[in-house]
Parts: sequence; structure tokens; C-alpha cells
Amino acid sequence: MLDQIHLLAAVTVLGVLEQAYFFLQVIHARRAYGISPPKISGPPEFERIFRAQVNSSEYFPIFLALLWQAGLFFHQGLAAALGLLYLCSRYWYFTGYKASSSERLGPIYFSTGVLWVLVAVAALGLSHFFLTHYMGLNVLQLLAL
Repeated sequence: MLDQIHLLAAVTVLGVLEQAYFFLQVIHARRAYGISPPKISGPPEFERIFRAQVNSSEYFPIFLALLWQAGLFFHQGLAAALGLLYLCSRYWYFTGYKASSSERLGPIYFSTGVLWVLVAVAALGLSHFFLTHYMGLNVLQLLAL
């Protein structure tokens, strides 16, 4: 069983570490700009870092759900590779947003595209499972004919 989920687990741990890095960046920015919680406004430099972290946190549960569904129902390797692409694009998003709000656009569009591919892969895998399990219809065998 573990050999069927180890790549997904590794990408999940990397994602958690990336989230922790983003959290630490906000803590560092709070100290650097003198912004004590619960305040969330301050200089634009702080607000960009804060928004990048919050936005990344908002999408993280969606990413995890899609990663695991795509990996379990379609293909672990493909899902893990897409997961790594997503995490890299989120890092580029964070560093770009930290520099300038316009620098976030390319990476956010790319990461959104990766999420849509994960949606498609998960939907295909789940569809195949339901058709095979509940209807006895193996689409892959039909396509091979």
C-alpha cells in the first residue's frame, strides 16, 4: 500500500514545508515593519508578503485534495509531478508578489492551470473507477478494441 502513496506523501510534506516557509516570511516581515498581530495592514511591502501567504494558504486545501484524488484514482507519478509543478509555481508566485504585485501574475496563472489539470486527472480517474466498479464498464478495455 505505501508504495502506492509514497510520492503523494512526499509532495504533501514538501507542500507543508513550503507553507511553513511562507508563514515564517510573514513573521519576519511583521518584525521588520513593526506590524503586530492582529494588524494586517502596513507598508505595501508587508501587505504583499501577507497577501501572498494568505492566498497560498487559501488554495492549499484544494491542492491537497486534488493531488491525492488524482494520485489515488489516476496515477501517483503524474499527480506527484503535477504537485511539484504546483509547489514550484507557488514559490515563484510568493517571491514575485514579494517583489511587486505585477510579478505574481505569470506564476498565479500557471499554478491555476496546474490545478485545472489536476481537476481533469482526478475527474478522469474517478469516472473510470465509478464506471468500472458500479457499471462493470471498463472504458480502457473498450478503447483498446
